[in-house]
Amino acid sequence: MKKTLFLIGTFSLGLLLAGCASDHVLHTTDGQTIVVQGKPKVDEDTGMITYKDIDGKEQQINRNQIKDMNSIN
Repeated sequence: MKKTLFLIGTFSLGLLLAGCASDHVLHTTDGQTIVVQGKPKVDEDTGMITYKDIDGKEQQINRNQIKDMNSIN
């Protein structure tokens, strides 16, 4: 019984992680790490990056404050 529950839990975790495959991580110049849902959008005119935070709220940050941006997968 424990083995079955372990397999179900492992499979569920795998599905959860697969569903988050398009998330990205932003590393700021001041050392913060921001995990965002989906791919951030860059506005070339204003230099602002728009993203949805982990709670699903839309946020913006200036591109000058971002050191690098990577996808999680």
